[in-house]
Formats: sequence, structure tokens, C-alpha cells
Amino acid sequence: MNTTTTTPPAGTHEQQLTPERIFQMLNAYQASAALKAAIELDIFTAVAEGDDTTAKLAARSGAAERGVRILCDFLTVAGFLSKEGDAYRPAPDAALFLDRRSPAYIGGVVGFLNRPFMYEAFQNLTECVRRGGTALEEQGSVTPENPIWDDFARSMTGMMGPSAEAISRVVGAAEAGPLKVLDIAAGHGLFGINIARHNPRAEIYALDWESVLRIAEENAEAAGVAERFHKMPGSAFDLEFGEGFDLVLLTNFFHHFDRETCVGLMRKVRAALKDEGRAVTLEFVPEEGRVSPPAAASFALIMLGTTPSGDAYTFAEFDLMFREAGFARNEAHPSPPQTIIVSSKQ
Repeated sequence: MNTTTTTPPAGTHEQQLTPERIFQMLNAYQASAALKAAIELDIFTAVAEGDDTTAKLAARSGAAERGVRILCDFLTVAGFLSKEGDAYRPAPDAALFLDRRSPAYIGGVVGFLNRPFMYEAFQNLTECVRRGGTALEEQGSVTPENPIWDDFARSMTGMMGPSAEAISRVVGAAEAGPLKVLDIAAGHGLFGINIARHNPRAEIYALDWESVLRIAEENAEAAGVAERFHKMPGSAFDLEFGEGFDLVLLTNFFHHFDRETCVGLMRKVRAALKDEGRAVTLEFVPEEGRVSPPAAASFALIMLGTTPSGDAYTFAEFDLMFREAGFARNEAHPSPPQTIIVSSKQ
């Protein structure tokens, strides 16, 4: 490949420019495919357990030595492995998050983030930009009872532990008395389940599609709180919530919808709360300029590709929406890479 460079005029001290970064960006799909393959072949666990050469890895995974060598060398270039002689070693983050023996293992996220549906959403991003929303059929990821949310519930649990703990801490779950908690778009159910773990008098009402709630119910049983976990199958926009809730959880939900839809849902949430009740939102919240921090700012592109009108909203936008819905005040609690917003009814 011819990578022509641009040389600055003599006597200047400008850095020489090359198109390397452009080629890296255009080939970025190869990097995600490589990491997915490594997770599926369990490369990081194998290396950490001492099967650290091409031959050993190939034998353990049942793969070709040539394939393993090329994959592991690529991962070394990418910084997920290091290499000394013929032996590979996992980078610190790979050892923590991609070794199956680690309590922080998150390799299961490939079941959702790298499923064909997600790739398809970005195959025609140009059209998404023209439309201002997804080019997928129907409503993309927010099509009613879309099976991708079953995959989400099963795949994303490994990532949710720290956020679930943060929410329980922010709302004072362990110190509270009896709690009636509505978990909207509960998914895996871990946010409500974690509150129930910290508070033996918390009753959790989990709302989501029936197939998703079956997965959440399994997680509740595993956590020993199944008797206090109640399913509410259906759509958050159609189902009656009831009333008298101390807490309503809205975790990673608002970003799928436009402003008017968010305000309408929050009005419904407010009506379901006790006078002293609180709504708890977990979201990717960019700064006002929308280009930082990176994880929150770039999340808007996922919504462009997968939803008709979703977005990554700033705190000022959430504050305005929630006040319009009738909430008295909204407080932001950083929980990187996300933000917890606690909204008080009065």
C-alpha cells in the first residue's frame, strides 16, 4: 500500500503527517473481530494459565497454529497482549476483564455488542446521517419485543456490578427501611436485585418484555431474592405502573428516545412515586460541548445507528426534561463511564 506522506516546508517544526490514522479507522472493524475471536477462543484465560505459546494455544483451542500466531501478534500490536520470545502475556486490563477466572470478567458482552444486528446497524451509516436515525427495519433496537434484549440481558451482566453497587450506595439502600422499587426496562434485573440484596425489606417490581424478565428472574433466584422479585411484563409506555413506589429505576433507557417521549415517561414515573419518592436514572451523559468524556460523547453515534430518535443527553437537558415532568430537583452523581441522576418528586 502506498502511504504518501506530506513533508512540511524546510525550516518548520511541524510534525510530519501520514494517513496512518485514517487507515486504522477504516480498518477498525478488523480490531473488533480480532478481540471477539480471542474471547471466543478463550485466549486470555489460556495465556494466564500458562498455555502461552502458539503451539500450546493452538492445542488448547483446537485452532490452527498459523491462525493463533497471527491473531495473537495482532492483539500484541493492539496492546492486549505482550510478547517475549515465543511467550505471550495478557495486558493488565485484559487480565482483569477477559480472563474467565476473574470476578470482573466481561467477555460475555460480545453476545450483545458484536451480534450481527449491531453490525448491520452501521453498514449504511451514511443513510442514518441523512435520515437522522436508524436505517434498520421498523424501529431498530426499540422495535417492540426485539430479541436483541434477550441477548442484552444474558450478555451484559458482567459489566453491571459496579453501576448496580453505585446506585444502591447513592440511594442508601442498606440504611433505608422498607422499599417498594419499580425497575423500568429491567433487562437482567441486576439494579433492582442489588437493592434487594442490600435491603431485606425491599420489594422489586421489574418491568420489561416477558422473555427478558425470565432471564432477570433467573438472576433474582441466583441472588436469593426471588420471593421479593415481581415481574411486570409489557411496555413501559403502555403498562400501568401502580403507585406508592419509593424508588423508580430508569437505567440506560432514556437514550433510546426523543425528548418528548422522555418527558412523557417521566411524568408517568412521577405519578407512580410517593411524595418523598425518587427516580434514579443511569445514563451516558456528555459534557455540554458533547465531545467529552469520550465514552459518553461517542454513545450518541450508537443511538443514531440503532434508534429512530435516541441520543446521549447532557445533564442540562435531563434537568430541563425532568423539571418539565414535574420533578423538583435533579442531582448528578458521577459513576464513570456513566452518571447517576437522582430526581426528587418534591
